Amino acid sequence: MDLYDINALQVSKLTTKNYSTSFSMGVALLKKDLRLPIYAIYGFVRVADEIVDTFHGHNKQALLEAFKKETFEAIERRLSTNPILHSFQWVVNEYKIDHELIHAFLDSMEMDLTEKNHDPSSFSKYVFGSAEAVGLMCLKVFYKDDDQAYESLVYPARKLGEAFQKINFLRDIHADYTERGRFYFPGLNLQNLNNEVKSEIERDIQHDFDEALAGIKKLNKASKLGVLVSYTYYMKLFKKIRNADAGQVFNSRYRISDFRKLMILISLWIKCKLGIC
Repeated sequence: MDLYDINALQVSKLTTKNYSTSFSMGVALLKKDLRLPIYAIYGFVRVADEIVDTFHGHNKQALLEAFKKETFEAIERRLSTNPILHSFQWVVNEYKIDHELIHAFLDSMEMDLTEKNHDPSSFSKYVFGSAEAVGLMCLKVFYKDDDQAYESLVYPARKLGEAFQKINFLRDIHADYTERGRFYFPGLNLQNLNNEVKSEIERDIQHDFDEALAGIKKLNKASKLGVLVSYTYYMKLFKKIRNADAGQVFNSRYRISDFRKLMILISLWIKCKLGIC
């Protein structure tokens, strides 16, 4: 790597740390040579998400189209003057990430500009692109030269991304609806989303978590602890949401405190050091 490559990757790392302490903690527990590639993926995802969620007063569709065009130009050229895209093209080319995963992610971002309510088909497409595809990009980093292991873990990786995204939908349900006019769960709205329906969604999420955990247990040592920390953070958040009344969830944004996150991290680190994680 030359200095520009290193600088670009450091920008992605800083972006990750500024936007997500939870994700940053998980990445810090990966084997050292996996960290920068994962930061590169997250930085890319974060910028695309910012375009559709926060660049108000601008033509978001045009900005997203330009970002998409610049992304694939950077990948083909193996260079970009945008540090986030330069670091992303590096990880795509270095780890041979399937371009279809990138297209799926960007398509889901475009759906946020056009789809305000989902049917089962559009919901599945959105969740795959916005979460599962990103998880598969990370999985490719974890198993750079082992296609057989990668393929064996595709299903649980997808289930983990699905669980994370559905919890995000529940956590952000009020803001998504009132600030962005979005409601992700198909066939529902704030008026008919009661405790019974909430419980049904939660049973679905628990199934996703159960399927994901089977895969996490099979991860290599280089990646297991970092993924397990993220899984545990989300499980704790899920339990808080599950124990709350539907009305509370609609009007609150639940989170895990930084102190609690640190305690989880330390506990899991000790268990893994003792060989029991």
